[in-house]
Amino acid sequence: MLTRNLPSVAVIADAHFHDTAADFGFPGIEIDGQRITMRSWSDTRQSTRVFNESADALHAALDEVQRRGIRHVVLLGDYTDDGQRATTGMLKSILQRHSDKYGTGFYALPGNHDIFGPRGRHHIKEFLAEDGRGLSVSSDTRLAGERVVINGGMYCEGYPAGLSPMAAFGYFRHPDYLHWETPFGESDAPEDRLYDVCSPDGRNVYRLMDASYLVEPEAGLWLLMIDANIFEPHDGIFEAGEEAAFTDSTSGGWNALLRSKPFIIDWIADVSRRAQALGKTLLAFSHYPALDPFDGATRAEGALFGETNGVRRTPRKAVEDALLQAGLAVHFSGHLHVEGVTRREAADRSLTNIAVPSLVAFPPAFKVVHPSQDAIAIETVEMSALPVSGPISAGYARETELAGEGMDPAFTAGNYGAFLRCHKRALVRHRYFLKEWPANIVAAIQDRTVAEVLGSFSRKPGPPADAVLSAALPMLDLIADWYCLRQGAALALPHIEPERLVLYRALAERFGHEPEDHDGTLEGFLGIFFGALGLFLDRAERGSRRITVDLAPRHELLAV
Repeated sequence: MLTRNLPSVAVIADAHFHDTAADFGFPGIEIDGQRITMRSWSDTRQSTRVFNESADALHAALDEVQRRGIRHVVLLGDYTDDGQRATTGMLKSILQRHSDKYGTGFYALPGNHDIFGPRGRHHIKEFLAEDGRGLSVSSDTRLAGERVVINGGMYCEGYPAGLSPMAAFGYFRHPDYLHWETPFGESDAPEDRLYDVCSPDGRNVYRLMDASYLVEPEAGLWLLMIDANIFEPHDGIFEAGEEAAFTDSTSGGWNALLRSKPFIIDWIADVSRRAQALGKTLLAFSHYPALDPFDGATRAEGALFGETNGVRRTPRKAVEDALLQAGLAVHFSGHLHVEGVTRREAADRSLTNIAVPSLVAFPPAFKVVHPSQDAIAIETVEMSALPVSGPISAGYARETELAGEGMDPAFTAGNYGAFLRCHKRALVRHRYFLKEWPANIVAAIQDRTVAEVLGSFSRKPGPPADAVLSAALPMLDLIADWYCLRQGAALALPHIEPERLVLYRALAERFGHEPEDHDGTLEGFLGIFFGALGLFLDRAERGSRRITVDLAPRHELLAV
């Protein structure tokens, strides 16, 4: 049988677009004659993503898509900063201009930052005002105050209103599609795409819209777009569908989908059978991972920090079993801003989850899928070489100077990748140390070098790890690189100095051990920490910027 080549598909996850020219009812900060609607560094360094850099990163990714002649782009959820009306409207304009000029088809999926429940929710965000000080903008009139601007453009819509600005990008039928359907049939009307959910106590029952769809943009290529953005009702007494009535979808994902939308699994099985019978190449997408993108390393994270976001968002074994039974072969996910490939097998079936990095977190990248009838090649396009914005860096510097703080190395980073690595370091100090790490461990290590910390160990270094006793590397830098390797896998390696990688391997081999409940001591904690470092290094060294997945039964995964 002849192999039929199909059009390439770009997959952009977690773009988190923020419009630095947005009008939220205040003039913004002026830098070098330019007015910027700029989020504060104090907020940025506490967030797992950056804000002000997102527009440049998205435009650069779309330019690369156009340069490569790619006609189809999947937006894998969290395409907006936080679903704000004004932000979503501007994103629509950007995508539509690109589509009109180059004929690009966009296919969107909702993420937890794009849409909330049936009625939406208010937001409040901090920006820099003209004087360089922080000023908040909210859609909630109850929060009005001296340094709080009220603006309706900050509101995040719910289903189906939040889909309307993005209606032309897959959510609804388009005459150019060769095939389009939902789990409920061929109608694209919101009222024909409803399902019932109720609270555990049975008192709160709602009919919510599901935004999943299957589209065939070109002959032989099926894109299965799965809405795993799940809102489960709480017990208690609420008005009709306000924010407090539902769990946040952030930690739900596929685990919650099995509870609330089991009909999706039946639909996946049906689509998979039809795709095989009709000779279609089926690629599946959702915002949330279907398999653990860290491939088991979250055990160490749980032992160290308890139930972190990463632990809560890990899919259970039941998800793997259901999708294998349904015959799904390849699934692309975002959400965790991680690079990773995870594979599971059962009988004659195999499932591969391709985790796609974010454009606004280390490492910044997107994927390009080159499908054929019997295999797909997956290429990683990294965006680290992009320049950083001088005016935005100057704004950060002005903010920190007014606050009486020192300049962060991020403000003088040579490129976008270096900026994001510096951001990771700031994130460790201003978020992870405060919210996740045990206070006694932080006090023992945060201002010390690796040599100073390990010099107090009862188990002393030995060759080749004895070099650490003269290492002046700050523990903070090692920990930041730990998170970079956790998130970036193979993509992180070129960004970390070779001598550091040698040191990290030595530390993992000398001091690391399997995840277990540590005894509360620094040595016990770091033993698990270094054990996880070894797992991250193993995963990084096994990785590749380009892989091939055989779509035949019990398909194989090959690094190229």
